[in-house]
Amino acid sequence: LVASLSGPCPRDPACPRDPRVATSDRDERSMAEAAPPVPSGLGRVKKVWLILSGKGGVGKSTMSAQLAVTLAATGSKVALLDVDLCGPSIPRVLGLEGKEVMQSTEGWMPVLAGEESNPVAVMSIAFLLKSTEEAVVWRGPKKNAMIKQFLEDTVWGERDYLLIDTPPGTSDEQISTIEHLKASGCVIEGAVMVTTPQDVSVVDVRKEISFCQKMQVPVLGLVENMAGFVCPCCDECTDIFSRGGGEALATAKAIPFLGRVPLDPRVAACMDAGTPLSKAHPESPAALALLQVLAKLRKP
Repeated sequence: LVASLSGPCPRDPACPRDPRVATSDRDERSMAEAAPPVPSGLGRVKKVWLILSGKGGVGKSTMSAQLAVTLAATGSKVALLDVDLCGPSIPRVLGLEGKEVMQSTEGWMPVLAGEESNPVAVMSIAFLLKSTEEAVVWRGPKKNAMIKQFLEDTVWGERDYLLIDTPPGTSDEQISTIEHLKASGCVIEGAVMVTTPQDVSVVDVRKEISFCQKMQVPVLGLVENMAGFVCPCCDECTDIFSRGGGEALATAKAIPFLGRVPLDPRVAACMDAGTPLSKAHPESPAALALLQVLAKLRKP
């Protein structure tokens, strides 16, 4: 699975552990049960945002990637971690398919995306797979061990923000990520909820908000994604998935409503190039909406 990561343990060169077999039964038990030390990899990360949604297909990974590259374009040092182990999308939406993680004496070196002057550091299990068609068939302990390894062994460097793209639901990946972050002493500033306007999505996001309350993670706000379709010729926006479901949920749950982001076919081209929509098409409704979302998230 991680043939490109041969060599000694990134945290202790004297350790005989081969990172390629970090998911053996013995390692899984020790990684899941032992109280983790303060991870050096996260030591210089200032803030963590979790990008959550109870429903799949709402554009959460695209939103995570666009928020990351747009943040970097404004001067922040940003990292993006994809913990969707069974369906990683971040490499695809950032045009990074085929890239591999390299190992240094300090740990795993993330893949860089976006502008060369201030790139986004990206980590995903997709970089460790031999093929994009290879399935990851893991139970909870292996997922837990992999997420811990991503957080601890990746050389994140000095980062203002670490954005974590999670799979839909409220299960192993979300629980493991939050527990490891809290054990490390990282500042989880909060979670960004992503929904589409229609009720079928809003109902599941209600459960995600409840999950955050149970895990004691603040909710930074809610984004209503795919809120209309923007014509690339005239920029007229047409509602195709209804309107207002996300804002109504935010009001009902007394959480900040961060804004509506419409569908825009230019987003796909920007994602493949690793370019912020706000830079390629700064006047487009979607770019302006993303900047509004970031402005509300960064407001002290």
